[in-house]
Amino acid sequence: MPILASLPGLNLLSSLPSNPPQNDTTSCTPSPSPPIPIPKYPPPRSRNPKTNVPRSNPALSIPHRRSNYRKPVQKGVISTDGDRCVIVGENGVSYKLPGAPFEFQYSYSETPNAEPIAIREPAYLPFAPPTMPRPWTGKAPLKKSKKNIPLFDSFNPPPPGKKGVKHVEKPGPFPFGKYPKEGKTREEILGEPLKKWEIKMLVKPLLSYNRQVNLGRDGLTHNMLGLIHSHWKRRRVCKIKCKGVPTVDMDNVCRHIEEKTGGKIIHRVGGVVYLFRGRNYNYRTRPQYPVMLWKPATPVYPKLIQEAPEGLTKAEADEFRKKGKSLLPICTLAKNGVYASLVKDVRDAFEECPLVKIDCKGLQPSDYKKIGAKLKELVPCVLLSFDDEQILMWRGRDWKSMYGDTSSTLVPVKADISSGIDNSAKSSDDSGTPDAQRVVSSPKMMSLWRRAIESNKALLLEELALCPDALLEKVEEFEGMSLAIEHSCEALVLSSEDGSSGSSSAEFKGGSYSEDENDIYSSDDIIDDEDYDDDSFAEVNPSIPLGSLPVDKIAERLRRESK
Repeated sequence: MPILASLPGLNLLSSLPSNPPQNDTTSCTPSPSPPIPIPKYPPPRSRNPKTNVPRSNPALSIPHRRSNYRKPVQKGVISTDGDRCVIVGENGVSYKLPGAPFEFQYSYSETPNAEPIAIREPAYLPFAPPTMPRPWTGKAPLKKSKKNIPLFDSFNPPPPGKKGVKHVEKPGPFPFGKYPKEGKTREEILGEPLKKWEIKMLVKPLLSYNRQVNLGRDGLTHNMLGLIHSHWKRRRVCKIKCKGVPTVDMDNVCRHIEEKTGGKIIHRVGGVVYLFRGRNYNYRTRPQYPVMLWKPATPVYPKLIQEAPEGLTKAEADEFRKKGKSLLPICTLAKNGVYASLVKDVRDAFEECPLVKIDCKGLQPSDYKKIGAKLKELVPCVLLSFDDEQILMWRGRDWKSMYGDTSSTLVPVKADISSGIDNSAKSSDDSGTPDAQRVVSSPKMMSLWRRAIESNKALLLEELALCPDALLEKVEEFEGMSLAIEHSCEALVLSSEDGSSGSSSAEFKGGSYSEDENDIYSSDDIIDDEDYDDDSFAEVNPSIPLGSLPVDKIAERLRRESK
């Protein structure tokens, strides 16, 4: 610092220059370029292009399922494509192809009986076009394999122990001395009816078998036919497990399965069905069906719920719906359950109440609406409401009881034992007593009561005002009569000409049986424990005389030993 201060012409405290020097543009360097170039995006595409690319097949340009497409249709052919056509008939919308054994449908078992009034999509065939060189599988065609894979069928099974070949069951079973033969008709392919031991032999290995065909809410669909034949390629019996809506009417499902596949149902437990392919089934000569590429939209059917159903006015229907809100449901349907006993439960419920409600919480609306449509045809009944996920039904004016009498039966208190139930239909006016008591009972209870009286297991008392001793005497008398009738041994009847009453059984004196009782059974009839055989109960001839059963002899021997 002292050296800098001693320099001449240098002032350290001088101010900065007022005009800074101008920058020399020739000497400045250019600014560096950015390290990452700025991307240039293409202009946004318009969502609604003016030009549409034409499709090769018009069936691939069907409208969206949530579209408002509605086209009224009538019974008959609604669309044709050469020999292929779409038909609306009694079975709904069906598709006819040249050379097909029957008209194809998406679902064969779950088609309503009512005719459709409109369709929700254009009438196109849901199959591959005939110009397609190969069946559509959704994937590109595979290259030709270099390996020569042998093909086997049920008539030409692979030899046992061959490696790289899946298990293939031989045709049959056949009776001794018979062999498989080519069959064209269903009867020729099925062959002779199976015997019980053959059915047991075929079904027993499949009870715990997990390879099965699952039949769901759509019932027996078209593509399921080819799936069943693929199961039949390896095994003689195909296991089909049914759940959901189709199980309401299992007879209908089994009938369609046998008609469309050509097999025979040999065993059925609940919703599980075992389908036999036939003794002379050959996979090579099976009927081949085209694959349905998509599920056609369900047509529009008439409404199930009407404001004024048949036999009711609008006011009466509203009153029933109001009462149905406080009605308890008879059952609750589980999702994907088996509803084989639902029709019987509804019929039994109609015996007690004209209104029946079923709880369907957790089920899809389409499912419990289909269940209601099935109950309307099978029970039959009148549908009133689907509100709150519940099915409300009315039995209708033309309802008839399963037990014969539709009206509530009047059972008078006074009746004769010998007349049984015949006098029970008389009213209080006919009996002459104006204040006779009447009991109102259901038809089902009346049938059980009539059966009990006819079999001498029940008693109609003549008088109600009985003292305890008189009531006990009547009960003991009736008990003796019923025991005498139900006893399996023949009663010994003794008659005398001097007018003394005969005895229908051995006399009971002093708490022990008289000596005359020994005359009924001989000593040969009494058997010991060593002579008793457990197989004596295996087969019992219904024509054997009374009192000769092994149980009667054992009871007699025990009674003698207890003296």
